[in-house]
Amino acid sequence: MSKNFSLQPLLELMRDRTDEATRRLGQLVAAEQNARSRLDLLTQYREEYVQRFRDAQTQGMTQQAWQNYQDFIDKIDTAIAQQTEMVQASAQNTAAGQEHWKAQNTKLKAIDTLAVRHQHALQRKELRQEQKQQDEYVTRRYQQEHNGQG
Repeated sequence: MSKNFSLQPLLELMRDRTDEATRRLGQLVAAEQNARSRLDLLTQYREEYVQRFRDAQTQGMTQQAWQNYQDFIDKIDTAIAQQTEMVQASAQNTAAGQEHWKAQNTKLKAIDTLAVRHQHALQRKELRQEQKQQDEYVTRRYQQEHNGQG
């Protein structure tokens, strides 16, 4: 049995791929969180702006001011709709990244299991060789002692 694990290059490749998938997943999660934060800010801003609009209505406002508020709320609604789509796309990207990471991790575990088995087999072989050498040594000592006394 060779001391070198024949799949070592594949093991290293799978480690690299898993590391890259982990980094990419981290980026995707961060991007999704960023998109959600922007959506939350837009939603919060809309609520604040609507409240200002209501306050202005109670104090009386011109038709032009009323139209300006409405136009701006429509623009915020459009931005919220676009940002919602971005959040959904980002969530899908994150889910795909998670699946990719899981697949890479599963492959890595499989190769790593083979590497561990290989290492255990080497250890067992080394232990057997050591035991054999000890047995031979004991046998020689016994023969020497008994041949010398006879």
